[in-house]
This record gives sequence, C-alpha cells and structure tokens, in this order.
Amino acid sequence: MIRQAAALLLVSALASECRAAAFERIDKSDTTATASLSYASDTTRVARPSFFRRVVDYFGKSTIDRTFEKKIDFTFAGGPSYSKNTSLGIGVLAAGLYRVDRTDSVMPPSDISIFASVAISGFYSLGVEGNTYFSHSRSKFDYNAKFSSAPRDLWGIGYRAGRDNKETAYVEKQYTIHARYLYRVLPDTYIGARLGFEHTKGKKFDETGEAYIGYQKHTYTATGIGAIVEYDSRDFIPNAWRGIYVGLQATAFPKVLGNCGHTLYRATFAFNAYQRVWKDCILAFDLYGEYNSPNTPWPMLARMGGSQRMRGYYQGRYTDNCMLAVQAELRQRIWRRIGCVVWGGAGNVFSERRDDRFDWAHTLPNYGVGLRWELKKRVNIRVDYGFGRRTSGFLLNINEAF
Repeated sequence: MIRQAAALLLVSALASECRAAAFERIDKSDTTATASLSYASDTTRVARPSFFRRVVDYFGKSTIDRTFEKKIDFTFAGGPSYSKNTSLGIGVLAAGLYRVDRTDSVMPPSDISIFASVAISGFYSLGVEGNTYFSHSRSKFDYNAKFSSAPRDLWGIGYRAGRDNKETAYVEKQYTIHARYLYRVLPDTYIGARLGFEHTKGKKFDETGEAYIGYQKHTYTATGIGAIVEYDSRDFIPNAWRGIYVGLQATAFPKVLGNCGHTLYRATFAFNAYQRVWKDCILAFDLYGEYNSPNTPWPMLARMGGSQRMRGYYQGRYTDNCMLAVQAELRQRIWRRIGCVVWGGAGNVFSERRDDRFDWAHTLPNYGVGLRWELKKRVNIRVDYGFGRRTSGFLLNINEAF
C-alpha cells in the first residue's frame, strides 16, 4: 500500500501546538490581555489575528470531526520531507475525511490523502490513496495510484546480493494503480476482487546494474486480477486503536494483459492486531508475507524496507521472490496531539532457488522510535528513525505504518 511521499514539516506543527497552549493559558489567566489581543484600544473593531494565530486556529480546528456537517473535510499542509530512498525534499498534502452516509454515526469515516513531493536527488512523485465505507459498512472500496521518478540504488537479487554486493545506481520511473472492492458476507468478514496495473521502466543502468538484474528487459507492464478474503474489525484503518485484521489476497497477471512473456502469480497475507494496554497507549502487531511466482521480473519482486515494514532499510536492498516480516509497535499519546512510538521486528527475503531458500540465519533485525502529531482527528503525521543490520534512516510520512 502507498504511504511514502506525503511527508510534512513536523517541527512547525509542534511549534504551533506550543503556541496553541500558550494562547490557551493567556485566555484562561487574563481576560483583559485576551481582549487587548482581539480589540483595538480606542475602537470596538475586531483586530485581524496574527499569522501565527491563524495557523494555530487552522490546525486547532482540524481535529474536530466535521464529517456530519460537510461533504468532505480537508486539511492542507506542506513542508520538508525525507526518506532513506529519496533524500531531502519538499512535500504537500491534502488529507480529507468524509461519510457516504452522514446519518450513520457508527460507521467509521472514509479517508483520502492526496500528496506530491520533489527531492534534491531528482525524485518526484504524485499520488492519491484512500478508503471508502458504504452505507452501514456493507461494502468498502480502497485504492491507491502513484506516479514517481526516482534515482535508485541496486544490489542485485537475493539475501546474499544485498549483504555482499556494492550498490550501483539507476533511474526508475513507475506508474501504479491498485483498487479493491469488498462486500461483507458475515460480521466483519468480506470477500472481494482487486484490479492492479504496474508499469516500471529502468534507465541508466551500467554494466554492473545489467548483471544485477540478470540482463532482463528494462521495461515491464503487468495488469493483475485478484480475489480477496478478509476479516476486519478495526475501528479506523489509518490509525486503529482496537480490532483485528486478517487478509489473504491472490493475484494473477495474465500474459495477454502484459509484456512479461508469461502469466505471473502473487499471493500476500497480512495479520494485524491492536489492543489498548494502558491509558492512551496502543500495542499494534503486524505479520506480513508475500510470494511471487518463479521468473517474476526484477521490478515486481518483493522489496524489503520502505515506510511500512523494516523501516530504516533502503527499500530494495534486500529483494527476492518471497518476503516475511513481523513487527510490534507501542504507540503512546504524550500531550495534546503529540505522541511517540517504539517498535521492534524482523524480516527475511528468500526464493525457491537452491542458494537462496529460506534460512533463519538470514533474518534481519529491525527496531526504532518515532514521533507523532495529529493533523486531523486520528490522522497522524509521523517521523520515524529505524535501525537495522548496518543501516539506519529517517522517514517522514502520513498515517501509521500499519
């Protein structure tokens, strides 16, 4: 799922939070001082609020649930972004909440995020993602679409390649569209279908890079059609506080709908659980597995790392047909809209090749800490710093990792 490019200026957000608290203390302790801020001394005309006051008011109101009175409630933000893959850049974000049925107070709100970012490395990206609940949660629809162009590093395919090889650079242009529709057949149980489109073009490979991808083609296009079975009792997908999610998804990429030369298959499994452990603290657990059929081309293989799992690893350093990853995260609200997290986990990439089969000794560790700021009601901006085996890195993003 896409969550990487929507990074924002958390420092300014925290400063705004502190200003909000300062204004609040002034309001409570000195009504005369408050009046002097609002009115000119010699007239009754209301003074124009300062820029910082308007910023505080804007973000202060952003956590109020207005989905019952507005068709869609958007909040806009922007600022510096950074990840281990894309380097320093700037990003803008529009995060929105809405309800298909505004008379249903039990159904969770639907969400949408629109993002764009550009980085000094030459990276740029534009995308949208979201989840829509239909009346009484009888069915739901989720989607993501992204275009990106990114200078990337490549180590080859397999655990040993990621561990031992020296990286080489290339440029990757990618278009992805994924959509899923699910229908509830039992309480919290859904079946559905998915449609996906993936187009990747690699450019500027040197001879080492050509060898790392096994002298495969540089450009691949594939359209996938799949089936889904899910159990989902989460209270809010972008930031669950309680519930369980179990999902099994199988996708076929028919030869006639792509240029891969043969039909490909992919299966993914995910298990998530969320439990309150004490006041304002949530324990979240994630188990994820991905299997790609043999002869899957290099851009469609499982890539460890990124903004959701194995944070701190360069996404794609460890790449292979199959991947398993597990993580547990403790999420604690600290003050007002500010929170923090700590997590730990592990991951493994492998294939059916004799020299790259699953091996416990190839399991990679992962742990880290993070800071959270609530942009909208239960929609967080996050800063994570992850650690791994001989690697570490920052991530700024929107929504929780899982």
